[in-house]
Amino acid sequence: MNRYTHVVGWGIGTPERVITNDELSRTLDTSDSWIVERTGIKERRVGGSTKSLAVEASTKAMEVAGVNPEDIDLLILATTTPDRTIPATSVTVQEALGLSCGAMDINAACSGFVYGLSMAHGQILAGANRVLLIGAETLSRFLNWEDRSTAVLFGDGAGAVVLEASDEPGGLLSYTMHADGSLEHLIYCDIPGTIFMKGREVFRKAVQAMEDACHKALEKADCSIDDISLLIPHQANIRIINTAAERLGIGSEKIAEVLSWTGNTSSASIPTALVDAVEKGRVADGDLLLLAGFGAGMTSAGAVLKWGA
Repeated sequence: MNRYTHVVGWGIGTPERVITNDELSRTLDTSDSWIVERTGIKERRVGGSTKSLAVEASTKAMEVAGVNPEDIDLLILATTTPDRTIPATSVTVQEALGLSCGAMDINAACSGFVYGLSMAHGQILAGANRVLLIGAETLSRFLNWEDRSTAVLFGDGAGAVVLEASDEPGGLLSYTMHADGSLEHLIYCDIPGTIFMKGREVFRKAVQAMEDACHKALEKADCSIDDISLLIPHQANIRIINTAAERLGIGSEKIAEVLSWTGNTSSASIPTALVDAVEKGRVADGDLLLLAGFGAGMTSAGAVLKWGA
């Protein structure tokens, strides 16, 4: 019997603290219009721990899926901002949710959630019935709030999905993963330290990485961009998203966007955008969704999902 990996539950976790562009302009040489024009970001959420945001998102996802803690066979947490160096934050999330399964962190930066999709799919093909996949970040802990080039970009948040094995065709149709370690110097954070980024170089590389990941995922799924109902990209910069979409030949009406109110939440951005689109009624059964991530490393990843929750 063939096994397919379907999304059956989803949820997000967001901090209560909202920092607007106007608030940042009081301490930085910037303005709301400057930030919006160059990034598309109007505000960002800040606060909480990676664990607390992951638990919030996961609790909602499990409620939507109608599953109990004992039903989850594996927990995968994609994060670049664990609460501690040791142990993995996933084990603290596992304990808080009352799970009794394996738990692990993965760090592929902003591509982490799509990397996690492929890993969860592999576990389901190997016999797991349900995997809880989370992207959660508290990037504000690693920002220099006096550095305009990074302080305006990032936020905190989490998104989670429950993935379930099924004999019904659909679900995850394809995925692709890539990394180019020669570009790791473009975005990094030392231990201890704050996030450093070469914005212009990242922009050029990110557009190409996103485009390449999309083409490879489409090819593996044996479909074209015209078949896609919604593009769900990593929410880093609206100009990156729009440029890549234009090169792919997909219109703005087919793009999921939460960047304006979340900022860049790294591995949490794709699941947050997915959940937002689902809750706004932008996703219907049978729709093909194209997920694309890129980030520090430089990592990139793409996936095609056939929705049928």
